[in-house]
Amino acid sequence: MPETMHAIEITAPGGPEVLKPCTRPVPVPGSGQILIAVDHAGVNRPDALQRAGNYAPPPGASDLPGLEAAGVIAAVGPDVTRWKVGDAVCALLPGGGYAQYALTHQDHALPIPDGLSMAEAAALCETFFTVWTNVFLRGRLKAGERFLVHGGSSGIGTTAIQLAHAMGARVFTTAGSADKCAACEALGAERAINYREADFVEAMLAEGGANLILDMVGGSYLPRNVKALADDGRLVQIAFLEGPKVELNFAQVMMRRLTITGSTLRPQSDAAKADIAADLAAHVWPLLSSGRIKPVMDRVFALDDAAGAHARMESSAHIGKIVLKV
Repeated sequence: MPETMHAIEITAPGGPEVLKPCTRPVPVPGSGQILIAVDHAGVNRPDALQRAGNYAPPPGASDLPGLEAAGVIAAVGPDVTRWKVGDAVCALLPGGGYAQYALTHQDHALPIPDGLSMAEAAALCETFFTVWTNVFLRGRLKAGERFLVHGGSSGIGTTAIQLAHAMGARVFTTAGSADKCAACEALGAERAINYREADFVEAMLAEGGANLILDMVGGSYLPRNVKALADDGRLVQIAFLEGPKVELNFAQVMMRRLTITGSTLRPQSDAAKADIAADLAAHVWPLLSSGRIKPVMDRVFALDDAAGAHARMESSAHIGKIVLKV
């Protein structure tokens, strides 16, 4: 094992330009941890939040960005029983993915599904962990229900559309262009609503209201989401691109028996993340290995062009996932 590695660090809070190459010591796996020689790393919105100074790593996690990766296990710590050196894995990371080597808990790694490349495998964990826990565990989506996911062309959106469709739900989504709407419908959305041309509230009420909404916009969308829900509907909030504060009339929540909930993934316990990984292995990885669902890939950037990858993501021009080739 080398003593040092190439990585991308956040030199100061700011825009994509603050992401710079650096040299760091290779991490040493502790009890229950594996060290992954990273082949590709996923790029996600929380990385940009961390870069801007708005999403601090949890205690003990690397300060380097990067919450998912795929590669080969280079070393294992004490008490590791699930994996051995040389195994190919994709994994959820506490941080540190923008580097040649990254640590994670052994129970947060999964085998690479049959037929997927390393680049595709690197695009799985952050979005699939997030969608599974919020749509199916917290949101309790059932077959036949009307499901609305905002930002359908994003990594979260393309994942949610495919999984909800595969589980038998009626899927609706919002997107900002005709091309994005077409891409969402090709993935299984019954209708993609161009939010620049139509009101998603009216569209959903015409269908009887949404039984479940997954939202990452927040702000002005919060009261509109409440209006768009069917009686006994559920709203799950996972981000606030428009901001976390808004005035909301809770009389509607009470009278129509609505549920508003939400979660973030990174601060959850190792045990909670391990439970999600086990659920994915049982219920979702077979769908990936069979080819029934697949990560939607936008573009691959070189590790040293992480700034370009962040600029692409924040432009919202992408459809699907952006990854870094390490």
